[in-house]
Amino acid sequence: MVSNQTASTMEIETVPSEAKLLPQKPKFEPLKPHEMSDGEIQFRKVNVPPHRYTPLKKAWMDIYTPIFEQMKIDVRMNLKARRVELKTRTDTPDISNLQKCADFVHAFMLGFDVIDAIALLRLDELYVESFEIKDVKTLRGDHLSRAIGRLSGKGGKTKFAIENASKTRIVIADTKIHILGSFANIKIARDSLCSLILGSPAGKVYSKLRAVTARLAERHG
Repeated sequence: MVSNQTASTMEIETVPSEAKLLPQKPKFEPLKPHEMSDGEIQFRKVNVPPHRYTPLKKAWMDIYTPIFEQMKIDVRMNLKARRVELKTRTDTPDISNLQKCADFVHAFMLGFDVIDAIALLRLDELYVESFEIKDVKTLRGDHLSRAIGRLSGKGGKTKFAIENASKTRIVIADTKIHILGSFANIKIARDSLCSLILGSPAGKVYSKLRAVTARLAERHG
């Protein structure tokens, strides 16, 4: 009786292993951006400062076209709230496109030209860094005016020289300074601007800038 039971259990153990085949490996389609957030639409809102309202109206199609057609993000101007509103669509290819578009619009609001700010949509390693003159040195009255004058130079000459040498774009808006570029290039431009704020003559800043850029060119060459 015991031997029969043992035989039957042995049969039960061996037969299924031959008859049963392993299930096929499941194939999952990649999640679409709108599915990553449980199908919820994601938003970004960028405020429009009063002095950028007219430039925005003029450049609206230049801003709207790449955001809507290339990045596949819906964009509209909320006239009542005075802000640009962005949201994802079902055909948005990448969820990061929303933040890139918000950065692009924000850069335009800071005073960068559309042609410069649009680089934020094309390249991943670009940033905008902002600081104030008072963060470097507390200046008031004529001292502050002279510092702003040193940063721009005659006819914007100094600003252009720093931009060209450091491969950045700089906006000087009253006492605020905004720099658009890669991390390393922003540092070069910021160091030059800080030297000018602290009172270094433009000639000395140029020679230091040339030395730094030559060293960088050798390293990457």
